[in-house]
Amino acid sequence: MITHKKQSLKERLEKLYSKEDAESAYAETLKLLKSHRSIIDSSPYRMNQKDAILITYGDSIQKDNQKHLKTLKEFSELFLRDTINTIHILPFYPYSSDDGFSVINYKEVNPDLGSWDDVVQLSKKNRLMFDAVINHISQHSEWFQGYLNDSDKYKDWFINVSEEIDLSAVIRPRALPLLSPFETKSEQIKHIWTTFSRDQVDLNYHNHHVLIAVLDVLLHYVKMGARLIRLDAIAFVWKKIGTNCIHLEETHQVIQFLRDALHQVAPEIVIITETNVPHKENISYFGSGEDEAQMVYNFALPPLLAYSIISGECQQLTDWAASLSLPSDKVCFFNFTASHDGIGLRPVSEILNEKEIQQLIHAVEMSGGLVSMRSNGDGTESPYELNCNYMDLLSPLTAKKEERVARMLLSQGVALTMPGVPGIYIHSLLGSRNDIDSMMRTNINRSINREKLNWNALMDDLQDDDSHRNPIFQNYRNMLSIRTKEPAFDPFSKFDILSLNKSLFAMVRYCPAEQSKILVLANFSHETLTVKDLPYRGPFRELLTDREVDLEQTIMAPFEQMWIKLS
Repeated sequence: MITHKKQSLKERLEKLYSKEDAESAYAETLKLLKSHRSIIDSSPYRMNQKDAILITYGDSIQKDNQKHLKTLKEFSELFLRDTINTIHILPFYPYSSDDGFSVINYKEVNPDLGSWDDVVQLSKKNRLMFDAVINHISQHSEWFQGYLNDSDKYKDWFINVSEEIDLSAVIRPRALPLLSPFETKSEQIKHIWTTFSRDQVDLNYHNHHVLIAVLDVLLHYVKMGARLIRLDAIAFVWKKIGTNCIHLEETHQVIQFLRDALHQVAPEIVIITETNVPHKENISYFGSGEDEAQMVYNFALPPLLAYSIISGECQQLTDWAASLSLPSDKVCFFNFTASHDGIGLRPVSEILNEKEIQQLIHAVEMSGGLVSMRSNGDGTESPYELNCNYMDLLSPLTAKKEERVARMLLSQGVALTMPGVPGIYIHSLLGSRNDIDSMMRTNINRSINREKLNWNALMDDLQDDDSHRNPIFQNYRNMLSIRTKEPAFDPFSKFDILSLNKSLFAMVRYCPAEQSKILVLANFSHETLTVKDLPYRGPFRELLTDREVDLEQTIMAPFEQMWIKLS
């Protein structure tokens, strides 16, 4: 294993700034860390098989006459105990657009959701993940309004670029203008860098005061209960004219600096990077395995699972899973199938061919979903993201409920057993469907999978055997309960991928301490499949159904999965 010399905070700052600015930033950093040491109490934490993360907006479930964060706490205490120990509350700060990702004030809680006390109360029985939306901030924020008002404090906090400069090399995640015009108090027109939208103005990290202000925000999050911090859209954070402005070395230095600084007062903190890019680029955010993100989103998994279920073949999934490797035993993947965003296509641009991607696009369009596009820089556009509820993506409209549920549970079961920590979107856990009405009302593609659920209606559905929600929810909780009890599913445990059949996904997870292993079998075929040539002889216990199975010849129904404990 390659060893890397640990750099000091000052050395990292010197790689970003002039000597004078680095010294100033270092002094401010030390001052911040000193002020937080007495109020943050944290010890190193090693993730294990009991770690699972619920991804939810603070108001995804709503109860009459109750603040939404209190409702989320009530839901977690009723239904998540012993199955999900961590909650990722999507941005719960005051915002002006993008369902929270255009933050007006990083240090306040949206009063519609509740208060900081509600967040702290939630943290007492759950580990919490907070979003650090630090590539950009709302145009209505104090920071940007101060900039427009020519305040000396906010001078150069944002990026003003002449329209004459060639920016065609810049990677574009949206089909929107890169520069947006704003008028200052002194009646100057400035063209401000806005990677994602006019309402989301990019911060200028070339100014060291911005980096220190962001560190102050992250320390505040830790003080208020964050134990995992998600760095949103972090790949774009450093800009350098003449480059593609993504994955720059300075970006990695910023992440490493923030991690090192946080760990000086809170070694428990887990940094997770959100970089919706091709797989090889995505895993660069592990750094050396010792100095950058402890988890990265496994962005290739959602489209690969979906393609495998739709096509009935999983060879691409098998080959990709067999190629997975990590730079150290201190980092792992964040495995998810759905989230508040759509399903990114860039992560599989080098794994699936154009025909296979078109098959995914066709499935989305047939289910009532939409496809979002991005600019290529040459005037053309490419499919960027599939906007569709994950369960509706997996099944044709004509599918019966039993098949729809089986397809969905297969996708979730494979994600739960992959090496890493599972991230479970609340609408996947609850068996939601496409929210076409919200998408039409907001005219935002992503609204299709951001439904707001009424507490009473949800409770009725969860108890109704005829609903989609009931079998999804009950089986999902059973899978999670089993997972927490099996050390072979430790995020860092070793695994082997077996290539047995083009429609059969087969993986072995190992637990050396117990001298046991678990064989995961998943039938992606739309037909009954006979499994042969397994190098194991039973009988063994199948964990999902708690029955004995003989592996000499195993018959699996379409979309059936098995978790077989090989003791």
